[in-house]
Order: sequence, then C-alpha cells, then structure tokens
Amino acid sequence: MAAESTAVSGANGGANARGGVAAAASWLTNVKEYFQDLRAEMRRVTWPTAKQVQATTAVVIAAVFLFAAYFALVDLVLGRGINQIFQSLARR
Repeated sequence: MAAESTAVSGANGGANARGGVAAAASWLTNVKEYFQDLRAEMRRVTWPTAKQVQATTAVVIAAVFLFAAYFALVDLVLGRGINQIFQSLARR
C-alpha cells in the first residue's frame, strides 16, 4: 500500500493540495478586488435626480400607451379588412 500512495502523490509530492489553497486564495483576492472596483465605479456614476427619474418615467409610460393605442388600431383595421376579404370569398 505504501507503494500505491507514493505513486498517487507522484512527482509533485502533494503540490495539488497546496495549489488548491493558492487557487482559493487567489480567487478570494480576485473577488475582493472585483467588489472594490465595483464600489469605486458606482461612486463615479452620475445618478439622476428624483425629478429626472419621474420625468423620464412619465415619458416612457406615455410612449407605451401611444404605441399600444397605435398597434390596437392597426390590429383592428387589419382584422376587419381580412375579415371582409374572407366574407367576400365565402360568398362566391
């Protein structure tokens, strides 16, 4: 059995365990650095005021209603037109 365990550890003599710890430490360092950079970027962002957010939201809601009305009208017109075509074809 001793020969098997020597063969398993091989030439690197348990370096896999140390490499795993180093990889985990490197990963934690990278995560910590990522969040530090993220926090720094978020501080540089120019955030809109509450008034700007309200105005933009109102524009978006108005645009949504206008497009909804437009598409409802187009759907109604096309639906009636296609219905008329089918009715005229059915009479033949």
